[in-house]
Amino acid sequence: MGQADSDVNNGNITGETSSGGGGGKGKREREKEKERTKLRERHRRAITSRMLAGLRQYGNFPLPARADMNDVIAALAREAGWSVDADGTTYRQSHQTNHVVQFPARSIDNPLSSSTLKNCAKAALECQQQHPSLRIDDNLSPVSLDSVVIAESDHPGNGRYTGASPIPSVGCVDANQLIQDVHSTERRNDYTENFYVPVYAMLPVGVIDNFGQLVDPQGVRQELSYMKSLNVDGVVIDCWWGIVEGWNPQKYVWSGYRELFNLIRDFKLKLQVVMAFHEYGGNASGNVMISLPQWVLEIGKDNPDIFFTDREGRRSFECLNWSIDKERVLHGRTGIEVYFDFMRSFRSEFDDLFVEGLIAGIEIGLGASGELKYPSFPERMGWIYPGIGEFQCYDKYSQTSLLKEAKSRGFAFWGKGPENAGQYNSQPHETGFFQERGEYDSYYGRFFLNWYSQLLIGHAENVLSLANLAFEETKIIVKIPAIYWSYKIASHAAELTAGYYNPSNRDGYSPVFETLKKYSVTVKFVCPGPQMSSNEHEEALADPEGLSWQVVNAAWDKGLLIGGENAITCFDRGGCMRLIEMAKPRNHPDSNHFSFFTYRQPSPLVQGSTCFADLDYFIKRMHGEVYMHLQSIAHVYIANLLFLRFIVCFCR
Repeated sequence: MGQADSDVNNGNITGETSSGGGGGKGKREREKEKERTKLRERHRRAITSRMLAGLRQYGNFPLPARADMNDVIAALAREAGWSVDADGTTYRQSHQTNHVVQFPARSIDNPLSSSTLKNCAKAALECQQQHPSLRIDDNLSPVSLDSVVIAESDHPGNGRYTGASPIPSVGCVDANQLIQDVHSTERRNDYTENFYVPVYAMLPVGVIDNFGQLVDPQGVRQELSYMKSLNVDGVVIDCWWGIVEGWNPQKYVWSGYRELFNLIRDFKLKLQVVMAFHEYGGNASGNVMISLPQWVLEIGKDNPDIFFTDREGRRSFECLNWSIDKERVLHGRTGIEVYFDFMRSFRSEFDDLFVEGLIAGIEIGLGASGELKYPSFPERMGWIYPGIGEFQCYDKYSQTSLLKEAKSRGFAFWGKGPENAGQYNSQPHETGFFQERGEYDSYYGRFFLNWYSQLLIGHAENVLSLANLAFEETKIIVKIPAIYWSYKIASHAAELTAGYYNPSNRDGYSPVFETLKKYSVTVKFVCPGPQMSSNEHEEALADPEGLSWQVVNAAWDKGLLIGGENAITCFDRGGCMRLIEMAKPRNHPDSNHFSFFTYRQPSPLVQGSTCFADLDYFIKRMHGEVYMHLQSIAHVYIANLLFLRFIVCFCR
């Protein structure tokens, strides 16, 4: 009995009973072999997961989020030209090449001078001497610029004429290949490069002070003028709970925001508004500090369990504990009632802006930093990248919920958080919970992580259901974090502490997106930061590209719209290109792209003039203007070249 209890307490429930003799020993060996088989299977799945991430990133294969090895083989076979049926039957189809290519006629202004025409005529004589087989088409029409010169070997009468465009490949003038290259490039890229992705610029946090007043109207006007000159589509504004309802419950001060929104309306810019239910402050915030409402902090002095708590009992004041969503601990209101009252007040106060269509979207803050995540990486507690963070579930409300869930499973001793998960700056291999073959994948570990992630999903569902009531027919946005460090180890430790149950053998984002889909949410993904060296990535076990592809494709697989936001305030041309490639992936089988992009700018923008050229280029690429300009140049060049060929033959 003591041995059995020990097995249960270790989370290894095998149904094994202690017995003597060879039979018991053989049974134990079989159990060990089963465990070894499970480990081999998990290892195989981890390898498959990394292969899938690489194929999605570098090959642009149309793979579903929960793809297996069969999907990989089928995608590779199709890429090689084979056909693969649903039942796995694989065969090669006979190719029937269609050589008929029609080039649209374009009307252009021709800038050629008379001297140029004389040179063209001279070149025509030289060309005819070099290629006597060339002759003028009897049915030549100036309108049909791509039917000018016909080689006798390809004349329609000889039975070998297979192309609508009879331009030959000759040494003197050869535009045929150029035309084909440009048109094939259009067919490959025009469904990505020329998409219009709206760009929103985020206004600095300090434009509204802690008393709810607009700080510098003239400076804001200048800021908006710069944004308008850059042709941004709109701006993003944080509406801080700690400012608007900062001093007394249900006493909302919107006057500063009203003045700000009127300025934005004058510049005819769209507006995305963030319902910011978190605090602002930290190493990168400068002198701006925005706390939770003072009346909430006063409640927290008597009842600190309304805040998230780590294993050592330290409280996080970044946002309210999700376990009080339905607890009446905020002067008679629950957590979600407080959020709903705030959102409803905003909707009522600015009804005219909704009617005008000025407000294009509402972003709902669902956790730390406004992202859907636990506050597991608090710099205030000493966290430094790439630490794995800590679980935030040691307050009395969370512990009560965990114990209740454990008892419902019949294992009351599971009703507590892990004690071997390390500290904020630990590395996965230093902990018993996150290391390879660690406790995260034991029976207890899987139970705990599922409960921990379900608390995150449940909070999102609670708040979004009320947000849909407050903001009917308005786009709702939810921000998803980019936790890309510790991604190359099987446990994905940093994601686990943040609430995403996404080890290498499990897709932790699809369940979240399934919930967001119920409320037609647009996902805003925080794109990873600046390019790091391979050594930095290896030390942090980081894979930002792999994470990005998993998150973005999982959301697209669920049919969700995706927007983006840069994680740094200013970037160079290389950073622009990485963001553009992510927003408009080349050769995506479904032509998917971001529905908008939020640019986090220098504060204020006028001080970041060194970024203007790169920012202007970035916005034009997002709007598809650069591609359309290059496309126009290419068509004009080709048309002029064809016109030259026409003149050559005409002057002969």
